[in-house]
Amino acid sequence: MQHFYDGQIRRYLTQIVRLFGQFSYKDGKGSLVQVPVTYGDLTRQVGSILRDNSENKIPSAPRMAIYITGLEMDTARLSDSSYVNKMNIRERAYDADGNEYLNKAGKNYTVERIMPTPYKLTVNIDIWTTNTDQKLQILEQIFMLFNPSLEIQTTDNYIDWTSLSVVNIENINFSSRSIPTGTESEIDVASLTLNTPIFISPPAKVKKLGVITKIITAMFADNGLEVNIDEDAYAQSLVQQKIKVNNETEKVNSQPDASLTNESALIVTSYQDYDLEVVDGIARLVKNGVVGKDKWTGWFIAQPELFEPGITQLRLQRANDLEIVFVIDSIDTTDETRLILNSPDPETLPADSVITGPSGDATYVDFIIDPTRFDPRTTQDSSSNTRLLLLGNIGDADNTEGAEAWKNSDNSNFIASENDIIEWDGLNWHIVFDASNQPNEMFVTNINTQTQYKWTGDYWILSYEGEYPNGTWRIAY
Repeated sequence: MQHFYDGQIRRYLTQIVRLFGQFSYKDGKGSLVQVPVTYGDLTRQVGSILRDNSENKIPSAPRMAIYITGLEMDTARLSDSSYVNKMNIRERAYDADGNEYLNKAGKNYTVERIMPTPYKLTVNIDIWTTNTDQKLQILEQIFMLFNPSLEIQTTDNYIDWTSLSVVNIENINFSSRSIPTGTESEIDVASLTLNTPIFISPPAKVKKLGVITKIITAMFADNGLEVNIDEDAYAQSLVQQKIKVNNETEKVNSQPDASLTNESALIVTSYQDYDLEVVDGIARLVKNGVVGKDKWTGWFIAQPELFEPGITQLRLQRANDLEIVFVIDSIDTTDETRLILNSPDPETLPADSVITGPSGDATYVDFIIDPTRFDPRTTQDSSSNTRLLLLGNIGDADNTEGAEAWKNSDNSNFIASENDIIEWDGLNWHIVFDASNQPNEMFVTNINTQTQYKWTGDYWILSYEGEYPNGTWRIAY
């Protein structure tokens, strides 16, 4: 096990010292004097040091000393040690140049918090005083705060679920003196025994969420493991890819709010020697040209940490090395070779292509229609600037009398072909995208359904559809 120390007990002690560090007393001149607080058991050796190893010097008083007298597991508060709580955190964007927060979302993180172990901490407070009046002034200020306990907070971290605790007075010893007293005991000590329920937390796992921008290393083997980039990755039989996410990467931290600046590994897994076919929101494995070669269920059962419906992602690499990101909905229970995907993250889709028409430049169509079943004259869709993507031909060059519904305002025939995009300017129809003369890849969105389509050079398909070779797709969690 790697060394881990987070100073958790020290933070509880620090808060208790701060709790008792604000009391004062009124001296004989009427002035308020703050009572100093130190940490440590005031033994004979410590007392001798405070006296400068001299029997002729009286220790400074009043003062308070705090020290631990007991620490034991609180079995009554034990919970399921295997429980992991996940939180999705979105920061507010920060402008470092302007030194201000912006009114938009910033970085996203997932924090996995592991169930902490409960303990009971016992602490003694020794109050040194030189007379009864000093003691009564200090004790009265302390006692009025406990009714019956006092709440403390070890951190102001929003996602630290162990930051709040309470302090209880368990026992009070009013005086260390006995009667008769001798001249050697000039200092009177009152002792308070406090107990506070605390938690000792294992490290939290912090994951940075974002679009993969650069692959650092790619390794494929039989199973998926999470590994630190500084360790011997090749000796671990990995099926991971270490990646850089917007110049920041995932890191396992002792604190949930720790910095995410060091390179580590995001759980991003790809099938070895498998291609992927994605059609109409369904993903299937492809091997040796056979679609649906293997089931998804067996692999996810072998690596359950990589699959959680609604969270696990499928990432498809685009030509420019950016990725289209899907959240996986489920595995089809009737056909386990089918991985059912939710709609892609629209921010990860390619940018729409600009198509120029009578109304100017645009990147969308209003509707996708079958011209043999659609009459533009009887609907409001025949208004000016409406753009339509055709599922069939309109008219024919050999037809001297075209369809009445698709004639221009001067009664001339309008001819267009399947897959063309046409636009009505209020008087005439125009072809703004000629499918027969466009070999290049194009993207356009149907604003009626908010669905993006891609022109392959031969036909229109959903913009993410196609076959993705091994190494260009990933399962990410």
